[in-house]
Amino acid sequence: MSAAQRPQAIVFDWDNTLVNAFPTIHAAMNVALQSMGQAPWSLAKTHEEARQSLRDHFPILFGDRWQEAREIFYDAFARLHLEQIVPMDGAAEALAHLHALGIPLAVVSNKTGRYLRQESTHLGWDPYFACLVGANDVARDKPARDPLDHALAKLGVAAGPSVWFVGDTNLDMECAINGGCLPVLVRGHAPTPGEFDKFLPAMHLPHCHALKALVNRR
Repeated sequence: MSAAQRPQAIVFDWDNTLVNAFPTIHAAMNVALQSMGQAPWSLAKTHEEARQSLRDHFPILFGDRWQEAREIFYDAFARLHLEQIVPMDGAAEALAHLHALGIPLAVVSNKTGRYLRQESTHLGWDPYFACLVGANDVARDKPARDPLDHALAKLGVAAGPSVWFVGDTNLDMECAINGGCLPVLVRGHAPTPGEFDKFLPAMHLPHCHALKALVNRR
């Protein structure tokens, strides 16, 4: 895939791509773990584990009690997330600029859809996005291509190298490639050896300021 052209559309991941979600996820996860009799996680372990959607990951963690753990997690998360949500460095500026350029934007996240949309509204970002697709909004979550296909239909664009999928994890890159879009990694640290063996990002940018600058050069 060529990255030489200005994107026709951009689909963003949400958590830790556009917003810093880990403090809330970490706190709510430890409430659930301890309520289920498990040891709390370190922040580093939360960073490593909190990539899959809850409906995919909780049955692995909690077995047949996963639905009970889900309710405990969501109860804690709902109390905290709007108080603690903050944009990632450069995210607000990049979104405003890309929107002003007329580039269609959407979000595909493994955060539950209603919380995702609450956070966008809270931040005043709803006008930027044609749609925000969260976990449980379609049949399968990332890294399956279903939520990306849904977002592209709402954007009115076809998958291809001129559609960038911007995210911070291997699941985002896998979803991008599964859906036939250009995988763009945006995060502070570079890929680690073996992290993206099967689903390589087309490029790595350290933050949203760099994404904005890159689009301006196209």
